[in-house]
Amino acid sequence: MDVGIIGLGRMGMNMALRLLSGRHRVVAYNRSPEKVRSIARKGAAGAFSAEQLIALLKRPRVIWLMLPAGLPTDAMIDQLVPLLARGDILVDGGNTYYKDDIRRAEALGKAGIGYLDVGVSGGIWGLKNGYCLMIGGPQPIYRKILPLIKTLSPKNGYLYCGPTGSGHFSKMIHNGIEYGMMAAIGEGFALLDASPYSESLDYAAVARLWNHGSVVRSWLMEMAERAFTNDPRLAEISGHIDDSGEGRWTVQQAIETAVPAPVIAAALFQRFASRRDDDFSDRLTAALRKEFGGHAIKPSKKGQNRG
Repeated sequence: MDVGIIGLGRMGMNMALRLLSGRHRVVAYNRSPEKVRSIARKGAAGAFSAEQLIALLKRPRVIWLMLPAGLPTDAMIDQLVPLLARGDILVDGGNTYYKDDIRRAEALGKAGIGYLDVGVSGGIWGLKNGYCLMIGGPQPIYRKILPLIKTLSPKNGYLYCGPTGSGHFSKMIHNGIEYGMMAAIGEGFALLDASPYSESLDYAAVARLWNHGSVVRSWLMEMAERAFTNDPRLAEISGHIDDSGEGRWTVQQAIETAVPAPVIAAALFQRFASRRDDDFSDRLTAALRKEFGGHAIKPSKKGQNRG
């Protein structure tokens, strides 16, 4: 099957490679030409502009976007629409907010262009293991791209979730759960590290143990084992944690629907806290404790430097 891939980042590049291995014809475009040349050496048809990508695809065209959510994806869709014809299909596989899908599908539908939202999970391991795909949009359009879906996924690794937005909504909730799970694993190992037994514990061995018969066994625990094997006390890693936005949207959805989600919310806020060295609110809390209880305070690094 013919497919155009726009966006050759870590996910997009590997998805293109997996589609090539499934004997699909891939036309690939990326803003940086080096990545286009790289995938072309693997058998894809390289395109160095959106116009060239459109020209190289057979009609009806299927174009799969793997771009950052929000403005970059909107800008690319705006660029593509005048080049497309009725019956062409756009697939957004990025981490898009589901309400943006609803808006885009309505606008594209007026031009006769099909639209699917596909939540993609699998990270850098998707090339080898396949991707978990959550698909939303009109079912007839979903069926048209099913050969691509089956190639990208492992067995039982894809699901048609329902109407437009349901794919990315499911991925949003998936990522919210992921936030909570990672935070719990992090807190558990932090407790081990602060315990009287930290010197005797091999954290990689603990993670490996918990993946054999334990109720907390998981792929995340496998990754924890790998991380501790490479760096037993994570001494080379900063604690700064970014977020892609999906955790924020999950918490926002919880607020809109009055569904309590304290674990996910706390995990999101902890990510914010991880980015702030010598946080002001923590400094104020320390100052208040000194004022009402005479509790000792530690001078800030700036204060130490001035001394």
